[in-house]
Amino acid sequence: MKKTKTKSTYRNNPIIETRTSRNRIVAVFLAIFLGGIGIHKFYLGKAGWGIIYFIFSWTFIPALLGFFEGIYYLMMSDKEFEKNYS
Repeated sequence: MKKTKTKSTYRNNPIIETRTSRNRIVAVFLAIFLGGIGIHKFYLGKAGWGIIYFIFSWTFIPALLGFFEGIYYLMMSDKEFEKNYS
């Protein structure tokens, strides 16, 4: 019997592809200005951490962490950001 090679129909289908590209500058602004309620974590796909930030938003701790994370994202290279958050 002869085996035939078949192409996968899912390989290049843009609807099925779930990997999204996130913008580093958007993440920086969200972390600095809305980091106190965890919006940047939701944007980066870390919903669990976003919920924790939102729960503790009445304290000043998530806002402070968000500010420092925004600075950290700003200092990252685009390649490193893509590797970590895409």
